[in-house]
Amino acid sequence: MAKVTYRKLDEHSLRFWGLLVLHALVIAAGLGAAWYMEHNGHVVTGMSNGIVWGLPHVFAVFLIVTASGALNVASISSVFNRLAYKPFARLSGVLAIAFLIGGLAVLVLDLGRPDRLIVAMTTYNFRSIFAWNIYLYIGFLVVVVVYLFTMMDRVMQRRHGYIRAAGWLAFVWRLALTTGTGSIFGFLMAREGYDAAIMAPLFIAASFLYGLAFTVLVLATMSSETQRQLLSDEMASNFRGLLIIFALVLGYFTAVMHLANLYMPNRQGVEAFILRDGGIYTALFWFGHVLTGLVLPVLVLLLPASVLSRRLGMTVASVLALAGGVAFIYVTIIGGQAYPLNLFPGMEVSSSFSDGEVLNYFPSLPEFLLAISGISIAMLATGIALKLLPFLPADGAAN
Repeated sequence: MAKVTYRKLDEHSLRFWGLLVLHALVIAAGLGAAWYMEHNGHVVTGMSNGIVWGLPHVFAVFLIVTASGALNVASISSVFNRLAYKPFARLSGVLAIAFLIGGLAVLVLDLGRPDRLIVAMTTYNFRSIFAWNIYLYIGFLVVVVVYLFTMMDRVMQRRHGYIRAAGWLAFVWRLALTTGTGSIFGFLMAREGYDAAIMAPLFIAASFLYGLAFTVLVLATMSSETQRQLLSDEMASNFRGLLIIFALVLGYFTAVMHLANLYMPNRQGVEAFILRDGGIYTALFWFGHVLTGLVLPVLVLLLPASVLSRRLGMTVASVLALAGGVAFIYVTIIGGQAYPLNLFPGMEVSSSFSDGEVLNYFPSLPEFLLAISGISIAMLATGIALKLLPFLPADGAAN
């Protein structure tokens, strides 16, 4: 393969600046919402003593999972030696860092007392998956920065062993990070909607799909801004195939998890809640996660080029997959908390504290503003990075 050259985002339309300003305004609104909730307390949110992880946590986990998957392209290039993906490896690393920063920012601001993060970072209970995740998140940032350095430094470029070693380290670390994120729920034995070891591979599969979907959307946006087609027909076909595979794998793990739960007598109640009787959670599962996030993207990608162009089809499928991804995380986090705790197995429980009852949750406007600000943080960071440093492939690099 010919030597790949990279460029900064020097040529772009006024729309680029407009998008950056829009993201900055959303971030400002999110910071204001965080201050409002911190100042007034959780009473101004839709959360309660039963549902303590709200919409901001949904988006934070979604972005953290996406960050791991955003490294897909770089891993395929360095670890699996598929040189056709090399022109997009730098962008892949930038997106991974940007999405993790966006997710962690929302997570920290949603704690209610962000200053207490110092305690979490200095006092560790290694029997808690949360303590391990602090190392995984910070370590991922460091590893990806080193990975980008090996790809961009001229000396390192001449020594491919360093790039490959950094690529392997980043690949293993990203799997550990997503395993840790999924295990937050898989290790929670008190919640019947969680407490499943398959949560780890389920989240890994989800990260592959959502990370690649965001990469496709960013490449489509940059192609529009630079008036250059960054994806060749061959690479567009490769990305299309990967999106189909990742969607099918995520669907497979979703089916396995729910079929296994249906097989277990003590899980049939929560499965009936999610799959049939859960109201908004059932609707989000079937119409959001399954239909919008899995079935429709595959159908769109399988359409012949005469009906829908390959690139437009990938863009539409990526948007659908990401929308389904938010629904999937929402059902997992909020639905898992809404289902009543089984305090006394085999007994009916009722009290003035709503024991044994399905909990209601409706996100407030401040929660929504803080949640979407995480995406704007990631996109603003990406836009600034592409403007300042050569992360995009130059003309002909992708052809």
